[in-house]
Amino acid sequence: MSFVLPEYHAPDFTLPRFRAAPQARFLPAPRDTVAPEGYHATSIFPEYFHVDGAWLLAEESRMDCVPVLAEGRIQVVEFRNLKAGDLVAVGRTEDGSEGIYVHPDGFSRPGADTELFGFRQGRSRETAYSADYDFLYQLLRHERQHGRILWVLGPACAFDADARAAFAALIRSGYVHGLMAGNALATHDLEAGYLHTALGQDIYTQESRPNGHYHHIDTINAVRSAGSIPAFIESGAVKDGIIYECVKKGVPFVLAGSIRDDGPLPEVYADVYAAQDAMRAQVRQATTVICMASALHTIATGNMAPSYRVAEGVVRPLYFYSVDVSEFAVNKLRDRGSLAVKTIVTNVQDFVVHVSKGTGAQ
Repeated sequence: MSFVLPEYHAPDFTLPRFRAAPQARFLPAPRDTVAPEGYHATSIFPEYFHVDGAWLLAEESRMDCVPVLAEGRIQVVEFRNLKAGDLVAVGRTEDGSEGIYVHPDGFSRPGADTELFGFRQGRSRETAYSADYDFLYQLLRHERQHGRILWVLGPACAFDADARAAFAALIRSGYVHGLMAGNALATHDLEAGYLHTALGQDIYTQESRPNGHYHHIDTINAVRSAGSIPAFIESGAVKDGIIYECVKKGVPFVLAGSIRDDGPLPEVYADVYAAQDAMRAQVRQATTVICMASALHTIATGNMAPSYRVAEGVVRPLYFYSVDVSEFAVNKLRDRGSLAVKTIVTNVQDFVVHVSKGTGAQ
């Protein structure tokens, strides 16, 4: 059965309450990085603003930012990127009474089950995920041709030989259009290709190697000596793996640094806001996001991702998955307001192998 995107049901702006709604108010930012009093903060849902008789959708949204009217469009801007004089929407109601309407139910199915009580409604290690996997396989096949799949990886994805090979196969097969991670994922993946270890342990047997605790910093040092990750790969020092396939296939990757990084690798962003800008550039293009075993990167990505995307003038869902062996980790994102996330509690190494096999990646 072929995958079909759910239809978006836009608000009916012919209704009297919308026709009678006032124009949205916009006030100039008093100075750089400062919003006016009463600013409106965006959510993950589609938001419309009544401007000159039309309801304008903020097409590239993210939560906890401000809507700015510029050139007849609603742009969603981080506070740190506001410029003095930017026209910022003000108003804190979301029902249209101030010319601002938040539309959370655009993808709801008419007649969907609304029963309030039921067992096992949460997502936990006891949840049955068979249907989730089958849906995900269909989704990824659809997105490979019609969307953009962004992956967020923690270092555990490179610790296991089979998982590393499975993700490399996903890249080769076109199921990866962008990758975001930290210094550790790239370091240990390159270490695996360079020395067949991750943090000094053999990636297949998990046996520790003599002086293995040097291996990750030896790898970083070798990459820095080569000048860049692509130069290191082109030298023939590694011949397989996640980062290897990204370089060979031209898949963009963003490596965001942290306070605890070793080295780091040359491509790692040391400036947190430069890293956020680079990550958001990837998120803006994504139609499906899958985050695995990286709580902080997952939360960061979730905070940048709305529940929808506008593609070729059509509003469609942005699918967002959080996968981790820890229930705490996957639920942390929901606690941060990203309610559209689908969580899967499982070992990410097993997850990657399942997805690679289920999609037929080679």
